[in-house]
Amino acid sequence: MKNDNLIPHLFRTEYRKIVSVLCRKFGLEQFEVAEDIASETFLVAMHSWGIEGVPPNPAGWLYEVAKNKAKNHLHRNAIFNEKVAPVLADNTAEYDSEIDLSPGHIADSQLRMMFAICDPAIAAESQIALSLRILCGFGIGEIADAFGTTKEVINKRLTRAKEKLRSQKLSFEMPDSVILSERLDPVLLTIYLLFNEGYYSQSQHKTLRRDMCFDAMRLCLMLIENTLTNQPKVNALLALMCFHASRFDARLSGSGELVLYEEQDTSSWNSDLISKGMHFLNQAKSGSQLSRYHLEAGIAFWHTQREGTPAKWEQILHLYNHLLQINYSPVAALNRTYALFKAKGAQKAIAEAEKLDIEPDYFYFLLLGELYSTIDAAKSVHYLQEAFKLARTDAEKRAVKKKLVV
Repeated sequence: MKNDNLIPHLFRTEYRKIVSVLCRKFGLEQFEVAEDIASETFLVAMHSWGIEGVPPNPAGWLYEVAKNKAKNHLHRNAIFNEKVAPVLADNTAEYDSEIDLSPGHIADSQLRMMFAICDPAIAAESQIALSLRILCGFGIGEIADAFGTTKEVINKRLTRAKEKLRSQKLSFEMPDSVILSERLDPVLLTIYLLFNEGYYSQSQHKTLRRDMCFDAMRLCLMLIENTLTNQPKVNALLALMCFHASRFDARLSGSGELVLYEEQDTSSWNSDLISKGMHFLNQAKSGSQLSRYHLEAGIAFWHTQREGTPAKWEQILHLYNHLLQINYSPVAALNRTYALFKAKGAQKAIAEAEKLDIEPDYFYFLLLGELYSTIDAAKSVHYLQEAFKLARTDAEKRAVKKKLVV
């Protein structure tokens, strides 16, 4: 990895680990202190590595600097001396200045942080925003894109969430099984949004950010590896991500062009990830709850079946019909219309598409352009031109241009 990409990559993967471990050490009321130490660590890295070069073990170097900064804080910082020390004075047997950054401690601390952030004292939208910021390394703009809102709104949500962490003295312990089940849904939604931002990135003018997708998969696997959180819907989410990730290599051409599903080279699909997806989907079959992740994983599974038969698209259409009943979204409605087109033909799909009560966007016009391509060439061109106007990335624009030329 190039040096100019290394620190942003490490920030996304290591920042949350440092903050989680420090919050476990200091308490959630010292959340902003943990953030400050982690941020200062990366500032030191930017300065030092620019002069001395990247160390052999960059992540280990970050941990060592963070550990030393944390120790200095514990011994010298006025906040510690005035607020933390009196509390610790009655419990010195359990306190020492060592900061444990071993792999096991880091993994357990991240898991605890996931569920601490999702405490009901924090508003649901703020839970997810803070999780994306701390656990996933999202920038403010990326969070705003994920929510379809403005940076100002996200900043307010983050401020309110941090104030709750500071004032409510929320527990950093893993909750019991009942509370854990209640908090699992926002944790899963955070991971789902992280994967989606990587799979179809609206930021940095990139169509696919693999590292972000694989980071989401690692967080989900962490839940599966814990007996308390190894639940069917968690397995379903990981299955969904495995199926999508299996087509990464086919989704972009060698020159970085977006390759639409129907044009993908199926021989480049990753059979190992498809097999893993099947394993986790089978694990998800236990229990009686059918979640959105079960249905989306089923849809993603059928997309890994190479033959484009009517039966395949009938299955996908059936799953979309069920998904829209339990979790309606404009994206799912559009995708369901495409499945209807493949299963029943363009005329029925056009009738459904023009009845959709959604805000027209790039994907809506792109779909209409596709549906009209064999029925009314003029209308197809019109809708593709509208899609081009609303394209957010260079890859989107090139994909539309390709269709217009054809």
